[in-house]
Amino acid sequence: MTREHVILLDAQDAPSGTQEKYAAHTQSTPLHLAFSCWLFNDRGQFLVTRRSLAKKAWPGVWTNSVCGHPQQGEDTEAAIVRRCRFELGVEVAALTPVYPTFRYRAVDPGGIVENEVCPVYAARATSELQVNADEVMAYQWSDLEAVLRAISATPWAFSPWMVMQASDDAAREALLRFSRQQ
Repeated sequence: MTREHVILLDAQDAPSGTQEKYAAHTQSTPLHLAFSCWLFNDRGQFLVTRRSLAKKAWPGVWTNSVCGHPQQGEDTEAAIVRRCRFELGVEVAALTPVYPTFRYRAVDPGGIVENEVCPVYAARATSELQVNADEVMAYQWSDLEAVLRAISATPWAFSPWMVMQASDDAAREALLRFSRQQ
């Protein structure tokens, strides 16, 4: 994969430039555009993933299925498809916004800051996984309600963005509805 960048955002959340992805993620990460996707199989199970130890921020942390950054000239849905292919080797369909206004700032134990306007989507896997070990060290198809209970009981075991997304009542309900669609 070519070197990725992030789309920087100004105080009004309008694009204001780009910066190389790894250079942007520091102890003073500027606000930028991102996305999160919660992926489901045809049985309604949710794919929870554990980030590779090679990841710069939150290595080894359990999180939602895939996250990433749209590239210049790429819409969010195309970016989700690209990252699902790259990280999970999977084709996806039925991309559905579940928390389009999500934004957050969080600091990982090593001091790396995430500072993102990060729309959240649900999607359906339409092929078998072929996981990229440089991105994902473990994964599990799970019952969404069980994962949501685990997040409530042990939020420290999951990425902060996943915890925040699952804590939003409307987003949680939208994810549950999506999981029940066959």
